[in-house]
Amino acid sequence: MTAKEIREKETDHLKDELVEKRKHLFDLRSQAVTEKLEDPSQLRKTKKDIARMETILAQRATEQQPHHKKKSKATRRSQQQTAANAAGATAAAAGATK
Repeated sequence: MTAKEIREKETDHLKDELVEKRKHLFDLRSQAVTEKLEDPSQLRKTKKDIARMETILAQRATEQQPHHKKKSKATRRSQQQTAANAAGATAAAAGATK
């Protein structure tokens, strides 16, 4: 299964198919242990299909999340200093009232 084919599927259908692929992989592993696996390359193909599906599902999840603008170091530093100054002022005010 190619990435293009996977992308064409709906998310719910893709999740269902992912569960089925995982079950199939479990069955293949069981066959490999009992030495009844006819085509060992199926293990690798199934693992790759699962990885492709998980990757596309993760991409879709990140696309649905709102984008947050990353703050620059200067902005973060400024906010930290403001918070520290506010905390110091609060401590000074508390000490002055005693």
